[in-house]
Amino acid sequence: MMVVTVLAIVLQRNLFSVVVLAGIYSFLMATVLLALDAVDVAMTEASVGAGISTVLLLGALYLCGGEEAKPLHRPWLPLGVALLIVAALVYGTFGLPEFSDPLAPFHTHVVPRYLEQALKETGVPNVVTAVLASYRGYDTLGETVVVFTAGIGVIALLRRTRRREEDR
Repeated sequence: MMVVTVLAIVLQRNLFSVVVLAGIYSFLMATVLLALDAVDVAMTEASVGAGISTVLLLGALYLCGGEEAKPLHRPWLPLGVALLIVAALVYGTFGLPEFSDPLAPFHTHVVPRYLEQALKETGVPNVVTAVLASYRGYDTLGETVVVFTAGIGVIALLRRTRRREEDR
């Protein structure tokens, strides 16, 4: 279903449809993450990816219009670059350990250290909270700043449009 959704996004010219399909894709991705037992990431994907992003994109779409301009030429160079990047990413996955391999370096080095040292190093009894708030604190802060900045940008754009309508 995710592949079909992506193909539908690529073929659309109506930007409203693209935004709605992107929200559907995000919900499908949240379902995949839920099936992989990553409940916290699934909830974040559903709320930020499908919820907030869809609202922000619909707000931007309201200000910009609903149709994408047709390109003046065939975009062969961007397509070639995108396919090259996809090929490099797929090639990079061949070096990864098998899914849920208990002998993967992550499971033999990182996980035991977090489980054994998290309470002592961070003072937080919940290991997931220790990882998100302490070990990955800057990453979590960065994600929060990005969402906050996007929200402020949409509010600023909407206020600017409202002022123009009041001036008329």
